[in-house]
Amino acid sequence: MKIRHIDLGERPLLLAPMEDVTDIGFRLLCRRMGAAMVYSEFVAADALVRGVNRSMEKLTVCDEERPVAIQIYGKEPVAVRDAAQLVVEQAHPDVLDLNFGCPVKRVAGKGAGAGLLQDVPRMLAITRAVVDAVSVPVTVKTRLGWDQNSKIIVELAEQLQDQGIAALTIHGRTRSQMYTGEADWTLIGEVKRNPRMHIPVIGNGDITTAEAAKTAFERYGVDAVMVGRATFGRPWVFKEMSDLLHPGQRDVGEVIPSSYPPMSPDWKLDVLKEQVRNSVARIDEYRGILHIRRHLAATPLFKGIPNFRERRIALLRATTVDELFTLMEEIRPLVRQAQTGS
Repeated sequence: MKIRHIDLGERPLLLAPMEDVTDIGFRLLCRRMGAAMVYSEFVAADALVRGVNRSMEKLTVCDEERPVAIQIYGKEPVAVRDAAQLVVEQAHPDVLDLNFGCPVKRVAGKGAGAGLLQDVPRMLAITRAVVDAVSVPVTVKTRLGWDQNSKIIVELAEQLQDQGIAALTIHGRTRSQMYTGEADWTLIGEVKRNPRMHIPVIGNGDITTAEAAKTAFERYGVDAVMVGRATFGRPWVFKEMSDLLHPGQRDVGEVIPSSYPPMSPDWKLDVLKEQVRNSVARIDEYRGILHIRRHLAATPLFKGIPNFRERRIALLRATTVDELFTLMEEIRPLVRQAQTGS
């Protein structure tokens, strides 16, 4: 699969853009695990134009994570265009992605993100303005429609393609669904089967296992699969998926410092420790640990450990690396037993 000149290989797996999750450290780890391309946290166009420090920091990328996409959102064509130019000039991303799918009220409720599904002419105007303003491939991520009664994605996909985008990512839910219920891939498949569509179609939604990724490619014919929430506390999900889709092609032995066999419970625990180190090194000890708590809370590695509630609370309350790592080492035998039964 190619996004213009960027060759992502056969059946590529992509890391979805997620606010407060896909920072540079996490992106690097997912790339090493097998993600063919990674996306930044989404960045508000207005904040970039105003030079807000927190937003500008999100433009930091490094060569080791390429190809990398930076995603922006906004509701005014001029502001989004200007932000896109700034992103390309400062960060030199491989891809510039437009967010027309974020469902949260503070974004969609103000007419940006998925809110633009209620104003398609404005969405198309933003897309055309950005495509005309930058030299890198411009892509779009959106949803099936605003609600159950307005699933417009089949027609919308053609309209976005006509504006010059290089690829389209479709999340298989409407805005009104938020992240609830099951993702509907039937319309994603219909977009892909449309003979008038000639750009890559990327499917997103409920890809939580290697089998689900394989089904997405085989049943719906998508060009790539984007993985989001399944990566929380589980960046090795890309290795699991790659092993099924491309047997024998991905060696993760040197991804992190560990004396344990790759993909073993002990190795996975070391991956989580590496995430902590990366987060602390990028920010500082206290805020870095706060940032990583979402992954520690969500990881499936701790499932099946009897009477884990108190230890889980202690992990999430730890405020220093020494304290956190001491707790993680204490539960290492429990992780091994829960995951392997030995």
